[in-house]
Amino acid sequence: MSDYRYIPRWLQKQLELALGTMPVVVLTGARQTGKSTLVRHLQPHRRYLTLDDLGVLDQAKRDPDSLLMNPPLTLDEVQRAPELLLAIKRHVDENRTPGAFLLTGSAQFSLMHGVADSLAGRAVYLDLFSFCPLEWQGGSDAGGLFESLFSAIPDYTAWTAPEACDSWRQWVLRGGFAPAVRCFTDAARGLWFGGYVKTYLERDLRDLSNIESLPDFQRLMQVAAQRTGRLVNQAEIARDAGLSPATCHRYLNLLETGYQIERVKPFTANPTVALVKSPKLFWRDSGLASWLSGIYDLAAMETRNDLGFWLEQAVFQTLQAWRAADPFRRRLSYWRTRGGVEVDFILEQGQRIVALEVKAGSRIGMGEAAGLRQFIEAHARQGSSIRGIVLYGGGDIRFLGENITALPYGALFPVPS
Repeated sequence: MSDYRYIPRWLQKQLELALGTMPVVVLTGARQTGKSTLVRHLQPHRRYLTLDDLGVLDQAKRDPDSLLMNPPLTLDEVQRAPELLLAIKRHVDENRTPGAFLLTGSAQFSLMHGVADSLAGRAVYLDLFSFCPLEWQGGSDAGGLFESLFSAIPDYTAWTAPEACDSWRQWVLRGGFAPAVRCFTDAARGLWFGGYVKTYLERDLRDLSNIESLPDFQRLMQVAAQRTGRLVNQAEIARDAGLSPATCHRYLNLLETGYQIERVKPFTANPTVALVKSPKLFWRDSGLASWLSGIYDLAAMETRNDLGFWLEQAVFQTLQAWRAADPFRRRLSYWRTRGGVEVDFILEQGQRIVALEVKAGSRIGMGEAAGLRQFIEAHARQGSSIRGIVLYGGGDIRFLGENITALPYGALFPVPS
């Protein structure tokens, strides 16, 4: 048994609800996000098999029905035998017992060829992100912070934080994979990330697709990591990685299918405004992205001229961990005009919209809210309730005009323990 204590996950309540409701629950996320730990801790009485075991994998491919006898059953890393999903479909059609099958996978089934519709109407899909700082430090969840932004009468008390809190830089380097966060030195963490990339390239990736040149794919990963928080320009990425546009497109899709990156779509509620239509690129784990970018320690980070993008990446990681456990699953997008006016994140719940702008500075003025004001003005006549929030590095809550408030981002990044 490991000496490490179990850290409760924000997603646990949603997972328990799903197991009591649907016959199949699929828990997905990148390798090392803690899927196996969560499912084994949640219901330790369940029969548990992993397709990382070659014997189990062979049985799943040769005689999948024999593997599914005597549920409830948990099957780990099921993307290694996607044909198993059709056998599960047959079993569920005969007996729709809630919680019969709990599946985990390190790939987005909705993006895998041939399996997208295998469990349609029979399964609920949940997404486990790597830890964000608040979750790792034992915070009950980020709901108190983000829910306050949607309240008719908001209470921002929980956002109070020490002024000029720079711990977000440490969290960017640590990321959220538990083994990496637990590394005591930058060198040890670098070794772990090197092993993670090697495993992903040589094993996980080949479960998804044939890759002729692993060095080409790793170079693409490094180039993409340098562009976190930026608009996706595939022609530019392909050029810098030395790949054809078609190969670049395929490799980016594989990174998304394997839960390494996400592409955030633009907010498009007003078709009359000339908006940028390209998605923005983010990595699901900041530690992996910074390591791929050659940012191995705080000294290297301080030399960067793109710290604002890395802060945005850090906020994104917390937003996504919260959204995964959010029963409303607020829609996430960004807004940018062709003239370059931008709002970093747009959260939507019905007619309620929260627009988030992220600023690295510890001082805030009216100029930092210009994009938010333009966004609010552009959508004020559409019947939505819009609130603008600037997350900044100071310690005070500031009001910058009607429906625009500046809050300290330090509340999202407790001092690492």
